[in-house]
Amino acid sequence: MEGKINKQLKKVLKKIVKEAHEPLAVADAKLGGVIKEKLNLSCIHSPVVNELMRGIRSQMDGLIPGVEPREMAAMCLGLAHSLSRYRLKFSADKVDTMIVQAISLLDDLDKELNNYIMRCREWYGWHFPELGKIISDNLTYCKCLQKVGDRKNYASAKLSELLPEEVEAEVKAAAEISMGTEVSEEDICNILHLCTQVIEISEYRTQLYEYLQNRMMAIAPNVTVMVGELVGARLIAHAGSLLNLAKHAASTVQILGAEKALFRALKSRRDTPKYGLIYHASLVGQTSPKHKGKISRMLAAKTVLAIRYDAFGEDSSSAMGVENRAKLEARLRTLEDRGIRKISGTGKALAKTEKYEHKSEVKTYDPSGDSTLPTCSKKRKIEQVDREDEITEKKAKKAKIKVKVEEEEEEEKVAEEEETSVKKKKKKGKKKHIKEEPLSEEEPCTSTAIASPEKKKKKKKKRDNED
Repeated sequence: MEGKINKQLKKVLKKIVKEAHEPLAVADAKLGGVIKEKLNLSCIHSPVVNELMRGIRSQMDGLIPGVEPREMAAMCLGLAHSLSRYRLKFSADKVDTMIVQAISLLDDLDKELNNYIMRCREWYGWHFPELGKIISDNLTYCKCLQKVGDRKNYASAKLSELLPEEVEAEVKAAAEISMGTEVSEEDICNILHLCTQVIEISEYRTQLYEYLQNRMMAIAPNVTVMVGELVGARLIAHAGSLLNLAKHAASTVQILGAEKALFRALKSRRDTPKYGLIYHASLVGQTSPKHKGKISRMLAAKTVLAIRYDAFGEDSSSAMGVENRAKLEARLRTLEDRGIRKISGTGKALAKTEKYEHKSEVKTYDPSGDSTLPTCSKKRKIEQVDREDEITEKKAKKAKIKVKVEEEEEEEKVAEEEETSVKKKKKKGKKKHIKEEPLSEEEPCTSTAIASPEKKKKKKKKRDNED
């Protein structure tokens, strides 16, 4: 089965080697290679050989004389059983199928317990509804019901073993003034049977959990250290076996259990999920939401190494898992501390966190919320008034400056107009004076600038004649 030569087979083949002239027909190619190496005997493995083997098996009764068909059938059945056991390598320490069954049963027990406890609380709630609010723990609730039964018996019952003194006094006080309806003894008996079932199932669940812890530490100690017993067992159950899980890549292990979300994201072209079953590991649970994706990726990578070490390694110690978990915890601390460090400076110094001091403030009624009109604070009003004063002062200054400028411009215009009018008057006065005063005969004209009009006419006529 493993491609190895047995002692008996060696003896038989050594005798054949001397007399054999043709190659040996072998059903397994690995076995043929081993025989050829060790005994230097040529072997053949082909489909023809497989057909020949099948014919020998079917005609075994005729080939071996003196064997009854009943004995032959029993021999074949026993051989098949022994070969299957040998192939499975049944070992009490290395059986992952037990883990698969145990974790599946544990999940089923959790569902059944939840249903039973809900039914028990609802059923007994008609008789004593106040008890469900006082006792929150499901197991103690069922034990109290089992010990007391009817509501009338709470006054005389001693519940100090199950409940603290304060809770016991509260239960007894609530039983006296309860609003529940009266119930017959037969109903109480059925409720008590349900309570016993809940208590037995919960005890069996704790026992099964201890068994699962022991099996996980025996079969996959490194995986147990990395992700815990329940998450490790669920990963093995989801893959089918520890060997199948060891064949998966780290990215597959990271999203194992979130297949629906993955294919939905691929179909709709959205972001793929960051974690599956590995989300429930303690390392992922204690990180902040923004670092959960990083830690789940790193945890999946280290978990795959631990799975392969547990599946194929001969050593059964958990030293590798402890070392890898310490590395992941250190990495997690650096990721968490990075957000607290200072941005300025070297970036290595931690930011100083001030001590929290509770400052109690007496709050008074604020009447500003009564009116729907928009209101502003006193500071705001003062600032607005100051701004308005400044704006008005600026406007007044600007207006004064404009008025001054306009007055100056008007004065300049008036001065210019007066000057022009004075010049015009002088010119007119000169012309009139020249026309009104003729030249006297006594005083001869000595100026060359002023000439008579008669002389001008004579000069013009002379010029015309010359032309």
